[in-house]
Amino acid sequence: MDPKDNSVNKQTPERLIVTSSPHVHDTESVTKIMWIVNLALLPAVIFSVINFGLPALITMLICIIGSVACEAAVQYWRKKEITVRDGSAVLTGLLLAMCLPAGIPWYIPLIGSFAAIGIAKHTMGGLGHNVFNPAHIGRAFVMASYPVAMTTWAVTRIGMKGDFAGAMSKISSLDAVTGATPLGILKQQGYRALVDSFGGQAAMYKSLLIGNRGGSLGETSAILLLLGGFVLIAKKYIKWQVPVVMIGTVGLLTWILGGKVDGKVVLFTGDPILHMISGGLIIGAFFMATDMVTTPMTTKGQILFAAGCGVITVLIRLYGGYPEGVCYSILLMNAFTPLIDRYIFPKKFGSIPEPARR
Repeated sequence: MDPKDNSVNKQTPERLIVTSSPHVHDTESVTKIMWIVNLALLPAVIFSVINFGLPALITMLICIIGSVACEAAVQYWRKKEITVRDGSAVLTGLLLAMCLPAGIPWYIPLIGSFAAIGIAKHTMGGLGHNVFNPAHIGRAFVMASYPVAMTTWAVTRIGMKGDFAGAMSKISSLDAVTGATPLGILKQQGYRALVDSFGGQAAMYKSLLIGNRGGSLGETSAILLLLGGFVLIAKKYIKWQVPVVMIGTVGLLTWILGGKVDGKVVLFTGDPILHMISGGLIIGAFFMATDMVTTPMTTKGQILFAAGCGVITVLIRLYGGYPEGVCYSILLMNAFTPLIDRYIFPKKFGSIPEPARR
């Protein structure tokens, strides 16, 4: 039979072509997800600029530009496709900026951006291959290198009376007034001194929820960060179990272990609400502990991961030298992610349990 005979070839039935998974495609893409996460952070970002003024905006721009430039330079040097338009470098820079104080010297965010992108991300192979959260690696790097600058916190321009008009008029000012963070006051002076500094417990909760407090750019409005987190949950980019378990673990343990009388721990007298809406817990739980690259693949594994983050955060806050522990808790649990994935994995489709085979 002549294989070149077209009449014969036309009569040959089409072959079944089998390709590797995935066979079901969606409209979602890495680029779309990254930019929506950036947009979910936007309300808190705008509020932090109102809250801390022009120094906050400058810090953000340096982190974002530094991260994007570093990514493009590394990819060009490696002769890889330059993918800065996918939004991942922008997100890393923005998250890094939210971990920094306003008014920090310009070179520190730049160094942090290089550590986040050049070291944490691209030494591991680039997007999808990094073991540790890049933004938190950048923060940890500059925290170890410049501890004084990293713990010189700018105070809010709004104030506890909610003077938004006054804050707007001061946005263009480069001057930053420094002061202690709520967790810093709690660590150094105790709970009563912290409550008195806000004028009462109710006023303290209100200020923490709205964002009228000193601290990093990410220690801003808890309400707006929660709003952004709910957007990610609604879009199914993150699972609600992770932030709920992490924040809930911190609340439960600080309620049990966080109360003190005359320097001695009195069980079940701590203030869980204070710890759940203070520091970088909310932005860490919703935007960093849910990172699809550096956290476990399964829901059970992610719950274990989140619980571990909560436990380590409490241990550092209550018994460690730092008043805050969210950054280090997530980085430490990132190191356990391969181990968690090794022992907690989804059931293979069509597999038969071992006892049923006998």
